[in-house]
Formats: sequence, structure tokens, C-alpha cells
Amino acid sequence: MKQHIVLRAIKLADYILETKATVRDASKVFGVSKSTVHKDVTERLKQIDRDKYLSVKKVLDFNLSERHIRGGTATKEKYAKKR
Repeated sequence: MKQHIVLRAIKLADYILETKATVRDASKVFGVSKSTVHKDVTERLKQIDRDKYLSVKKVLDFNLSERHIRGGTATKEKYAKKR
């Protein structure tokens, strides 16, 4: 694996752990696609640093479990602004 990809995966993992960010948030900050972030922190990070991978996985699983709540809140705010 190329060195810049390894460094990006580690930086993404650190950012997600520090801020509890979603994949979408991390992709905006780092200027890469959501699929790149997801591949970096799931597949590539697993090979690079297993302990960090497990920590990031907990954050991503938590974000996944809250996804439907965040979507409902966003929709509620959207229609509240229209009034």
C-alpha cells in the first residue's frame, strides 16, 4: 500500500475518533469521497492498525444507529424554516 494512502487512513481515523464525525463529515473536511473515507477506515485501517480500526468501528456503528434520528431532525428543521 502506498505511503500517502496509509497516512490518509490514519489521519481520517484520528479525526473520526477525536470529533466522533460521520463518514460524510470526514469526507468534507479531507476533500475525498465518502466511499474513499469508508474504504480507508474499514478495510485499509484494519490492515494498518487493528486497535485503531476497532475504535473507529465503534464510532461508525454508533453513528449508524443514530442515522434515522438525525434524518428526522434534519427534515423537521427543513420544514420549520419554510414556515
